[in-house]
Amino acid sequence: MAKHTRKRQKTTKLTHEPAQPAPLGAQTALTDEASKDDEERRLESMLFGVPFVPSGKHSKEVVIASDDDADMDAGEGGKELENLLDSDLFFVDDSVIPTTNPVSTLDDPLDISDEEGEDANAEADPEPPSTDIIPETLAENDTDPPAPADLFTKSRKAPAWTDPDDSTVQVSLASNNRLRKLRDAPSEDVVAGREYERRLRRQFEKINPTPEWATNARKKMRKRRRASGAASASGTDGEDDAMDIVPDLLSSTAGISGSRKTKTISQGTLSIERLRDANQSAPAEGEIKSLQFHPSPHVPVLLTASADRRLRLFHIDGLTNPHARTLHVPSLPISNAVFHPNGSSVLMTGPRPFYYTYDLQSGASHRSPRGLWGTTFSNANQDASMEVSAFSPTGDILAVAGRRGHIHLVDWRSGAAQVVGGLKANATVRSLWWSRAGGGELLSMGEDSQVYIWDVGQRKCVKRWQDDGGFGSRGVSGDKSGRYLTIGSTTGLVNVYSANAVVSSGEPKPKPLKTIGNLVTNISTMSFNHDSQLLALASNVKKDQMRTIHLPSLTAFGNWPTTSTPLGHVTAVDFSTDSQYAVIGNNRGRVLLYHLRDFGEFQ
Repeated sequence: MAKHTRKRQKTTKLTHEPAQPAPLGAQTALTDEASKDDEERRLESMLFGVPFVPSGKHSKEVVIASDDDADMDAGEGGKELENLLDSDLFFVDDSVIPTTNPVSTLDDPLDISDEEGEDANAEADPEPPSTDIIPETLAENDTDPPAPADLFTKSRKAPAWTDPDDSTVQVSLASNNRLRKLRDAPSEDVVAGREYERRLRRQFEKINPTPEWATNARKKMRKRRRASGAASASGTDGEDDAMDIVPDLLSSTAGISGSRKTKTISQGTLSIERLRDANQSAPAEGEIKSLQFHPSPHVPVLLTASADRRLRLFHIDGLTNPHARTLHVPSLPISNAVFHPNGSSVLMTGPRPFYYTYDLQSGASHRSPRGLWGTTFSNANQDASMEVSAFSPTGDILAVAGRRGHIHLVDWRSGAAQVVGGLKANATVRSLWWSRAGGGELLSMGEDSQVYIWDVGQRKCVKRWQDDGGFGSRGVSGDKSGRYLTIGSTTGLVNVYSANAVVSSGEPKPKPLKTIGNLVTNISTMSFNHDSQLLALASNVKKDQMRTIHLPSLTAFGNWPTTSTPLGHVTAVDFSTDSQYAVIGNNRGRVLLYHLRDFGEFQ
């Protein structure tokens, strides 16, 4: 950059005579020293380092804040700093100064990169003797920067951990493209560590505004403080205990979630909004086969299984939905993947006579034992698929549908995973579901539209009846509370039954509460939300074939989804444990994410 012309001027030949005013229309040269007053000369001395030479003029005095002037004022008897402590006047740096470049290249934790690489040679790896699950990616848990201790007042808790080196670090904002948005001016570059932390917090609060429940809680806390102040003035402190509980309540979601009341949804209109795709950080390379949220409301993890033989886990927060883990199973085309009812592991099954489990705590994967089907070769050859399977509500038994009506019961409590019993229907079993009503019976749907109710303890069928309509029944499903039972058919009709009437009553052929005929193609997905108010029905035969049913009235919502909703060929649907989110998988490998406003504010 070229230097300013004023810096190259000669300062040795200066005149102290007052300059005469220039004639009208004449232009004054920039290097004319005679035309400069004392104020301009002082500014040049500060900016360009030119020695200050007074011109002798009597100009208006301008006060310039500089270190020299401050020292002069202090020497002349200024007493502004005499009452301050030494700790406020001086700073002693006890930390070790780094020898490398002080400019940090920290990444912005507010931006999560969508590029999470996978092992390109995963499919070429040889199969291990016990498992062939290959973990491909791990989550990089970006934590928020710790709050400085001076940002907390006496009424709030101090941070559990602080780093004294934060005050000495220097961060360059202009050198990193993702940090440029933190600048206050285009020419700004290097900031201190504390200032960098403050701007990160400002950017985070701009993207994530304070939720309504937190604002209301703070208002109540202020009212209680004023009330406690008035009570202490009068000699009573009855609100002190309540005041101590409020900070702990706001720092945890357990108390707020536990006290939240279930909202009743009205029929006709569903309040919903589209969010960023759940798997945008790691999209699948094939059709989505299975979707499921973690059964615990405190673990916002989504499981996706796709046709590329990969299982992916995502942390669903509604904003970035970071990718947590990818598991590659070369020897198993995953067609069904579910969490264990206690949430400790994941079961993966497909068109193979074996299965895989993945432990979420230890990260270890295991293949089913060789003696799963016993020592007889007939059963091993006969049951070459474990696609149709279901856990009992307690997770103690895994029911697996085999060929020719066989249902195998696998003991899951001992950890040995051995077939301990079996059931036999008259036709090939196409769907399994464990009832929450009654004594926890097992229901199976055959290809002849016969519904079997099995007493697993006695290993016998206690009830059998024909589905209403009697032709083309595809699958059976029910809600978690045990109130409804649904049976879908190949013609698009869905019969909704009362679960108690089907399981507990002595009626030989139960009548459906209603037959829903909003779809005309094969029903492939039936999913309930947590409080049995919503039912999602979908078909993967045609595009955009999905309907959302209001169960109390057994009517479909008219505003969503519509013909303009870009769903594609829907292959899987699931609701989160609190029904705040709904996910929809399609044949293009995308997992669409929607927020249900009736079940909580988006945070």
